[in-house]
Amino acid sequence: MTVAAKETRGFATEAKQLLHLMIHSLYSNKEIFMRELVSNASDAADKLRFEALENASLYEDDPNLRIRVSFNKDANTITIDDNGIGMSREEVIENLGTIAKSGTAQFMAKLSGDQKKDAQLIGQFGVGFYSAFIVADKVEVFTRRAGAAKDQAVHWTSTGEAEYTIEAAEKAARGTQVVLHLKKGEEDFADGWRLRSIIKKYSDHISLPIVMEKQHFGDEAEKKEPEDETINKATALWTRSRSDITDEEYKEFYKHISHDFADPLSWSHNRVEGKLDYTCLLYLPGRAPFDLYNREGARGLKLYVQRTFIMDQAEQFLPMYLRFIKGVVDSNDLSLNVSREILQKDPSVDNMKSALTKRVLDMLTKLAGDQEQYANFWKEFGQVLKEGPAEDYANKEKIAKLLRFSTTHTNSPEQDQSLDQYIERMKEGQEKIYYVVAENFNTAKNSPHLEVFRKKGIEVLLLTDRVDDWLMGHLMEYKEKSFQDVSKGALDLGAIETEEEKQSQKETEKQFESMVGRMKNALTEQVEDVRITHRLTDSPACLVVGEHDMGAQMRRLLESAGQKVPDAKPIIEINPEHPLVVKLDQEQDEDRFNDLAKVLFDQASLAEGGHLKDPAAYVQRLNKLLLELFN
Repeated sequence: MTVAAKETRGFATEAKQLLHLMIHSLYSNKEIFMRELVSNASDAADKLRFEALENASLYEDDPNLRIRVSFNKDANTITIDDNGIGMSREEVIENLGTIAKSGTAQFMAKLSGDQKKDAQLIGQFGVGFYSAFIVADKVEVFTRRAGAAKDQAVHWTSTGEAEYTIEAAEKAARGTQVVLHLKKGEEDFADGWRLRSIIKKYSDHISLPIVMEKQHFGDEAEKKEPEDETINKATALWTRSRSDITDEEYKEFYKHISHDFADPLSWSHNRVEGKLDYTCLLYLPGRAPFDLYNREGARGLKLYVQRTFIMDQAEQFLPMYLRFIKGVVDSNDLSLNVSREILQKDPSVDNMKSALTKRVLDMLTKLAGDQEQYANFWKEFGQVLKEGPAEDYANKEKIAKLLRFSTTHTNSPEQDQSLDQYIERMKEGQEKIYYVVAENFNTAKNSPHLEVFRKKGIEVLLLTDRVDDWLMGHLMEYKEKSFQDVSKGALDLGAIETEEEKQSQKETEKQFESMVGRMKNALTEQVEDVRITHRLTDSPACLVVGEHDMGAQMRRLLESAGQKVPDAKPIIEINPEHPLVVKLDQEQDEDRFNDLAKVLFDQASLAEGGHLKDPAAYVQRLNKLLLELFN
């Protein structure tokens, strides 16, 4: 066969910046490099187990998977060696030659210059391997993929600068060996006691043995033959009793499976027996990954069947709106030869999905009892949870209970008010939960649609997230209280309005019948209808849409995305008590009346955050009216 020659390759520009950042101590705790490299070795063993389900020859007469850690004080090196799946030349270039291939540019864009804050981004972008350069000025990787010939191994070398080299090598055993040449000043890491303590601290939960040469001291050291000892418990953490697992172990296991740097917000560890037999360990992350809003991105739980790793991102066990959950599910009910296609058709999966979804919602309900912690969760994942009511009808009420909103009660952009709190504050006789949707918080809180609600002391939800209009289209009601968009349909305050108020409104509508007719003629191309309103107290006019029509915010979002939206004209409602409307009613010149009516329409559109179809015409009319005023 032809042996590939030694080749030097350059890192991309972003990769050079990232390596520079790593080398200059991005991690506040240097020990973390061992956790990252051991975690990668564990993943390699999991992948070998999975591929070996169909091809047992990949074990190459060495079925006992392990990770070996060794050191050489004289050479000042540390070696992490595994007998996992290994890598081919192409895989080495893909995985080691391209830093953070899932999002290097996004990673660099998020850097703030604050080392402590920036360190927390590491796990989000899959760059854990490069933490080796925190303590090493040179890293070598020797690897051979399981099933490949001994002379098809690969030798990768980098000093963490602009380039790396890759060449063919021979390797008798499958798997990957990472050799760290320690920097000057980092020699204390080449120490048996130090390495053992680091492994116990960060990797005790790894489910395969991490071995080191047993240390002997004094005269005993000269008599004893070298022998290995296992440093970690080497038992899958989720299989152990909850009472035997410390919080620190739970946190470290989360970092292992998620490659996250920060601690999780909470977790739930349960063994289920009965119709289904499985164990689950679910984690609620402390912060959102960079690709959270990419619904096509990698997501899901690690799936094991009878302790055998099956797949890394089993997305079938949780609905899309819970895609931020990390964890492990280990089932005794699924067959060992399970594949993605079989998994999708297995009825046990649907039952497990229902149970796991309920468990996550219970976790969130419990977390909601801690206002500060839940506020942190909501800031990171609130918009994703809002996708829930549309995707999970069975749990709609539970999800609605977890939602948080801005409201006119606090008049703050912080989304910290629940629907239960809103209902507790509802006015006597109020039958609906009122809300307004707008592009941003200031537009929402200053919406003219809120004027009558302020006057009567009725609280309104202020919805400003892109998903909100879609959410309310599916939520419909909560605890038998229906939702009402205050910018849709005719205003109905129910029992809050007195009979006297309703009678007065009818009389006003009769009084302004003539003016309404004139405005319909003036705005025939712009509006569906003109009517007298009683929802305004300070503004002269506002625009509303039909009760069953698409909201203005949703129309703008679809249009900005290039989607076709159905043709629909708004309804303009005018405030008969406003001086401008009174003056307009008295205007005898029809041309001037038409100009004033169109200015009123454009102002109403601007007030709700809309965009004028003909801004130049609006400016011309306004200038014309201003000139008349000053002449």
